[in-house]
Amino acid sequence: MPTDARVNLPLKGIGLKLASVVVFVVMAALIKIVANHVPAGETVFFRSLFAAPVILVWLIATRTVKAGLTTGDFLGHFWRGLAGTTAMGFSFAGYGLLPLPEVTALGYAAPLLTVIFAAMFLGEEVRGFRIFCVALGMAGVLVVMSPRLTALSSGDVGAREALGAMVVLIGAVFAALAQVFVRRLVSTESTSAIVFYFSLNSALLALVTLPFGWVWPDFWTAVILISCGLLGGVGQVLLTSSYRYADASVVAPFDYASMLLALGVGYFGFDEVPTQMVLLGAVLVIVAGILIIWRERKLGLERAGQRRSMTPQG
Repeated sequence: MPTDARVNLPLKGIGLKLASVVVFVVMAALIKIVANHVPAGETVFFRSLFAAPVILVWLIATRTVKAGLTTGDFLGHFWRGLAGTTAMGFSFAGYGLLPLPEVTALGYAAPLLTVIFAAMFLGEEVRGFRIFCVALGMAGVLVVMSPRLTALSSGDVGAREALGAMVVLIGAVFAALAQVFVRRLVSTESTSAIVFYFSLNSALLALVTLPFGWVWPDFWTAVILISCGLLGGVGQVLLTSSYRYADASVVAPFDYASMLLALGVGYFGFDEVPTQMVLLGAVLVIVAGILIIWRERKLGLERAGQRRSMTPQG
């Protein structure tokens, strides 16, 4: 089993996590700029291809090239890549159909769905508290989606927004499936390998969409697409590095800072004013996510205490 060294520096871990959130929101804003004239599959290709060199430089800098290139589970990486690439494709398509804060809020469904899928496919035990949290979060998702679903009768714009809500939610489903595959991979693969092979696989898998209307980008569109890839690589490095310095339960809640950033970028960059329903639904989903993280931390501490109590003393 791989072992990824970790140093307990929680403030550094939180700082790296917040930096990754900022980078990913900037990347999302760039994707939104080109979403209406560049197919989602093509954007996924650029995002993945130009992230790979950044990740390779990171592997060299951290002296983990061997670990990053060594794998005994190519099939596992393929399935993780297929689910993750599909998730990116649907999410990127959603940027062209919905406001940035709304896409962000609906994307928060992924960790809630991961709880469900982990119980279904990995046999993880899900008790009443987590079931309540998932139900609360999914209620928030429905609150965000409800205006879009009722807008179907309001013409082409309403249908387009309803499609956007469904597309983003489907992306969240595949993102949750990708996390299930990651949970399987971490038992035999290093973090470096999981990160590297995802970028490689997603770039190759995105090529499957080439016959479905890719466009030749002009200079500035190409700059934006390449920047998305570089930012995606930097964001992934920052995110992965954050978990080297702090427990997941410490840094994970800071994911939700992306909502505040998305609200600001959407308002100032795209003249998007979130509705009360979007804000209410986002609050419900964020509360549910934080409660799940808190519960996971508590259970982790209990399990650690049980292991220490079973360890022979003296």
